[in-house]
Amino acid sequence: MIDTSIILQAVIDGAGVGLIYGLVGIGYCVIYNATGIVNFAQGVFVMLGGMLTYTLLTSLGLPMIVAVAIAIPLVGVVGVVIEWFIVKPMLVRNSPMFAIILATLAVQIMIERITIMTAGDQPRTFHEFTAGGPLRLGPVAVGYQLIWVLVCSVGLVLLLTLFFKYTRIGNAVRACAQNRDAAALLGIPVARMLAVSFALSAALGAIAGILITPSQYTAFNVGVPFGVSGFIAAIVGGFGSASGAFVGGIVLGVAQAVAIIIFGAGYKTVAALAVLLLVLLLFPSGLLGKRSEK
Repeated sequence: MIDTSIILQAVIDGAGVGLIYGLVGIGYCVIYNATGIVNFAQGVFVMLGGMLTYTLLTSLGLPMIVAVAIAIPLVGVVGVVIEWFIVKPMLVRNSPMFAIILATLAVQIMIERITIMTAGDQPRTFHEFTAGGPLRLGPVAVGYQLIWVLVCSVGLVLLLTLFFKYTRIGNAVRACAQNRDAAALLGIPVARMLAVSFALSAALGAIAGILITPSQYTAFNVGVPFGVSGFIAAIVGGFGSASGAFVGGIVLGVAQAVAIIIFGAGYKTVAALAVLLLVLLLFPSGLLGKRSEK
């Protein structure tokens, strides 16, 4: 019989990782809503966020807040470069959507190879934002980094909601998501808004990577598992729904953590796929996705 406190600890830890999955899933939704593209390079932004922050901390000796403030925009620039030189030319040529999706996957592999050649293949990590801890809440322990993940994740979701609802750029991106041709006729610079969506998505991935690296690690190959988990989170929540991706990430993270405690680490992937299949069977549009009218 597994102790209840162990299960509770697994739920808390899994929810923390699930928040990261949710941020990655929101990144998928931002680009998909603006372009209709599933950007399979999303996971590499997580890796770049952690790796660039580590490099700035260790090689240049910068303070944490400065390193983070530099790393996030740099990864955002990488997202814009991908949109400018890969996605945009293919959209102009009316390339099939599956070809564009495969191109983003190729970009991820290429960036991973570049990372190996420049930074090596060893795992990297850096100290937590707040030293000390963990915080004891009865039988469970909550690390200070988990609190940072929670506060930053919820704050980002709220800021994104306000951004898309109340700012001119946010409304322009939403207009492009609904109909790019109509948005162009209304004078909205569609190309610029697509670049904004890629920059925003890359920045979200970078923040996720920075938040999770102190409690885990970063390496050239962490992009794939985080990318896949974020993609599953987006589907579970309802693809295209930012709040749905956030909820889906938490559900996925908790399910994986509990499965590891009960069945073993080998069942982590099984749990993720089981959650995906179960949700699609019961809620074909996802937990918070729009229901199609018959």
